Amino acid sequence: MFGRKKKTDADETPVEFDVADSNTDTDEFPALGTEDRGPYDATDFEDAEPTEGRLDLGSVLVPVPDGGQIQVEMSTDGSPQAVHLVTQYGRITVAVYAAPKSPGQWREVASDLAESLRGDNAQVSVEGGPWGRELHAVTPNADLRFIGVDGYRWMIRCVVAGPAGTAGVDSDLARVAREVLRETVVRRGDEPHPVRTPLPVVLPQVLADQLVAAQQQQVLAQQQAAAAQAEAQRQEAIAAVQAQQAKDAMPPEQRPGGSGSAMQQIERDS
Repeated sequence: MFGRKKKTDADETPVEFDVADSNTDTDEFPALGTEDRGPYDATDFEDAEPTEGRLDLGSVLVPVPDGGQIQVEMSTDGSPQAVHLVTQYGRITVAVYAAPKSPGQWREVASDLAESLRGDNAQVSVEGGPWGRELHAVTPNADLRFIGVDGYRWMIRCVVAGPAGTAGVDSDLARVAREVLRETVVRRGDEPHPVRTPLPVVLPQVLADQLVAAQQQQVLAQQQAAAAQAEAQRQEAIAAVQAQQAKDAMPPEQRPGGSGSAMQQIERDS
């Protein structure tokens, strides 16, 4: 429906490679089967509009899985930093980076990622997928999978994140992520970008408007909560003052915990 090429049946039987060899320069992680679909370059579409059925994020167009939701991550300056696809199995994040004309950047990035993840005490394995090597990282609280694809002057890095035990090579989450990548389109553009620089994310106007409305609603809710808390504190202070004033207005012998002067106590006792 989305791409120009037709899918053929491919053998995607998972293949796992020895982790001990994952840092060498001679190991190979061939693609599994015949991957004849995307990710595509926008220039692959001569007579078709690649935005149909895809979420247009400027530098990349991604399909949203059935039942999936969109989650936008903002940077400190208020610009969109990442767009996550949240599925019933976990979260999928597709990002595009500037790369040289020749492929090979993902191999270097994967090596750096593996080293960084191991430095954070994650258990990392390097496995074969439809586009070659994939990283699987197991942490105490979550599973992560990194899928990379080299293109012409661009590189895709797909981050798959889910609860422990959900990001295995043949998991439902990995399957959905690969389906997303097969229909992803990269709009690299002609602008020069340093290698490994993430290409900018631009939100569709509808999504941007929804985000602004959600932020305004969140700010309003915070303001209302702060006002309610301030009013509650004010009422507590007023009640405390009124209680003290009522206590001060009472005769000494009627004050809570008080029994009047010593002479008054003697007179009462006699």
